[in-house]
Amino acid sequence: MNTDSTPLPERVRPQTLNDVIGQRKLIGPTGALRRAVDAGRLPSMILWGPPGVGKTTLALLLAEAVKRPFIALSAINSGVKEIRDVLSRPSGMFPPVVFIDEIHRFNKSQQDALLGAVEKGQITLIGATTENPSFEVNSALLSRCQVYILEALSRDELVQLVDRAIAQDTFLQSKKITVESYDALLRLSGGDGRKLLNLLELVASAHVSVEPLVITDEGVTAVAQQNIARYDKSGEQHYDIISAFIKSLRGSDPNAALYWMARMIVAGEDPIFIARRMLIMASEDIGNANPTAMIMASEAVQAIRAIGMPEGRIILSQVAVYLATSPKSNASYVAIDEAIALAEQTAHLPVPLHLRNAPTKLMKQIGYGKEYQYAHAHEGNFAQQNFLPDDLKGHKLYEPGHNAREAEIRRSLQKWWGDWYGY
Repeated sequence: MNTDSTPLPERVRPQTLNDVIGQRKLIGPTGALRRAVDAGRLPSMILWGPPGVGKTTLALLLAEAVKRPFIALSAINSGVKEIRDVLSRPSGMFPPVVFIDEIHRFNKSQQDALLGAVEKGQITLIGATTENPSFEVNSALLSRCQVYILEALSRDELVQLVDRAIAQDTFLQSKKITVESYDALLRLSGGDGRKLLNLLELVASAHVSVEPLVITDEGVTAVAQQNIARYDKSGEQHYDIISAFIKSLRGSDPNAALYWMARMIVAGEDPIFIARRMLIMASEDIGNANPTAMIMASEAVQAIRAIGMPEGRIILSQVAVYLATSPKSNASYVAIDEAIALAEQTAHLPVPLHLRNAPTKLMKQIGYGKEYQYAHAHEGNFAQQNFLPDDLKGHKLYEPGHNAREAEIRRSLQKWWGDWYGY
C-alpha cells in the first residue's frame, strides 16, 4: 500500500520545461513559449486545451523559468474578493504570474477585475481553459492575452508518461512493474494524462502481493470497474456529457437526451445544473418556435429546488423529453449576437430626435420627441416609423425561423413592415 497521500501526478510532476512530455510546438527549441522564456519575457496568456495535457504544470514552469512569483487561483472557488486580495499584494521588482485554472468559469465582473492589472503590467496572467476562449473569455481581456493551444497527448507520449512514472516514483518502483499492454490504461483515461497516472496508481495500489506486478488490459479493467469514477463533475466527463446532452436535445433525440441525463444523475451531478442548462437551451435552440419551452424549463429549476432528488429526476425527464420534441429555432440567439456586433461597430450613432424623451421645455424646442407617432393612437396599434439610428434604417437583425409559430411572426412583420426590412 502507498503511504504517501500525495497523488502520483504531483509526485512525478516535471521540474523543468525540458521534462515536460508533449507540447513541442510551444516549448520545443523553436516554440513560441520557449523563445519568450529565453528572452526573459512572459506575456499574459490563455492556455487552451483538453484536460490532462499539463496546463497547470506548464504555467508553473514558465513562471519559474523567468523567476517570477507564482500565485494560483481556481475559478471554482475564487471570486472578485480573492482577485482583489491578490492584486493588492506588493509585487516587488517583478510582477507575479497569476494562474487561474478554469478561467472560463469566471463571470464578466470577475474577468473585468483582472483587466486593469493585466493592462498596467501589474501581473502576468496565465489562464487555463478547456473551452474555446473566443466564447468563454470576454473580448477586452482576450485582447490583452496571447492564446496558446495545447494539443492532446499522442499515444507515444502517454506511454512515455507511464514509463517515466514507473521509473521515477518510489512506490511504483517497489512494485517491480512490467507493462504487458498499455491499451486499457490509455483507453480508460481517455487521453487525460492526470487520469492516466491516477489509474496507474490505482492499479498498483490494488496489487497487494509481493510478486512483481504485470499490468494487463484485463487487470486494469477489473480494477477500474470497481474503483474509478467514470464521471468527474469538475473535469472532462462533466463537460463532454453535458455537451452530448444539450446536442441531443437540440437534435430532437429524446432517447439520447435521456441517456446522457441519466449518466449525469447516476454520477451525482447537481440537478440544478442540469435544469439550468435546459433553461438556456430552451431559449437558445427553441426560442419563439415554442415559447412554452422556456416556461417549462424555468419551472423545472424551481421545482427541483422545492423537492430535490430523487423525485426531481421525474421532472428533469419530463422537461428533457418536452425540449427534445419541441420545434427548434435559434433565430433570437443569432439576432442578439448580430445586434451586439452591430452595436459595437456603431456605438457613435445618435438616437433619432423623434425617439428621445423630452422632459424639459428646451428639449422640446430643439426637437426632442417631435414627430414621434404613438402606436396606440393608430389603427391596429401600429404606426410605421424608423426606430433605428438614421444610418441603420431598414437594417434587419431578426429573421424568423421556419416553424409554425415563427411563420405567424413573419406574417405579422410582413404586414407591419412590408419592404421596410425586407420581410
